[in-house]
Amino acid sequence: MDVDAQEPPATKVDGPKTGASRKTRSPAGSMRLSEIAALAGVSEATVSRVLNRKYGVAQKTRDQVEAALREVGYERSVKGEIVLILTPSLKGIIFSEMADEIETRLSPHGLRAVVCPVFPGTIAEQDYVEMLIDKGIAAAIFLSSSNTLRNSDPVAHQLLESRGVPFLTINGSFAAVEAPAISTDDWQAAELSVAHLHELGHRRIGMMAGPTGNIPADRRVEGYLTSMDSRGLTDAEDLVVRVHYSIDGGRSAADELLNAGATAIIASSDDMALGAYRAIRRRGLDVPGDVSVIGYNDTYMLEFTDPPLTSVRQPIEAIAELCTRTLVTMVQDRPVRTEETLVEPELRVRRSTGPVRSS
Repeated sequence: MDVDAQEPPATKVDGPKTGASRKTRSPAGSMRLSEIAALAGVSEATVSRVLNRKYGVAQKTRDQVEAALREVGYERSVKGEIVLILTPSLKGIIFSEMADEIETRLSPHGLRAVVCPVFPGTIAEQDYVEMLIDKGIAAAIFLSSSNTLRNSDPVAHQLLESRGVPFLTINGSFAAVEAPAISTDDWQAAELSVAHLHELGHRRIGMMAGPTGNIPADRRVEGYLTSMDSRGLTDAEDLVVRVHYSIDGGRSAADELLNAGATAIIASSDDMALGAYRAIRRRGLDVPGDVSVIGYNDTYMLEFTDPPLTSVRQPIEAIAELCTRTLVTMVQDRPVRTEETLVEPELRVRRSTGPVRSS
């Protein structure tokens, strides 16, 4: 998208619509770029960069220019500034944290995020795209939305493609679509969890995964099976339970795994792990004395669980930084790499994992 083409000529800026006069205002009813620069205390080049939404301007300097524009009555159009973020319900802490981090990093580039909570693969996603695309959105981000589903309805991203609106995906990519994708390395996340529990002596390690066809869930299962097999634990397929990402899903999956003799459980979300806590305690068992538990996402609340939950941390800051850098490049109509970028997760060890109890 050519951002420059959406702005007025860089040599002048419309003056106040009220007709009020200013001594710096030109007889033609407009202000020169040099006059705006003098008012803001910056260079003409900096004013031009702010007007054209270019990167490389410090937030404090950008604020000075924007204040000068408001002072002379220049009304800045939001067309071409909006970045649409499509994500599941913001009740999920990981999604709200990531959306907030992305919005914070987009702001210095003159871009504003509009977060639209949608259940992945539903008509709501298409509705948001159709409703906002005519407003002149600069770009879109599929944050764990339909891009996480295999064989999802392609209408939303096809509409963006047809209108030349750049987009990227986070934690899953669309099949046969050349768009940048930035994802947590779910295979590595599984390896970190299995390795940690194996070192603690666990051999009956269960996996609570998301639904089949969910790309991150499928990848974690693949990573889990590979990690278990590499350690000679060939019955791992019998210890995989697929459920929804929820506390209730985790509780029911944990019941199955405990019946199968699991001494440790790897969950595909922190909510699922907390559901496992509930199932374990209902049986009169202890975490981690009888059963160790590992979550996924590592949200801020885990320090306050009882016991504090060991979890694989999604690198939110690194993902947001890559996302912002890529998106700004795309908005400026410059080429970007379209292959998927995998970001390394980190295992945060707390007190929900411990040595296997001797029989």
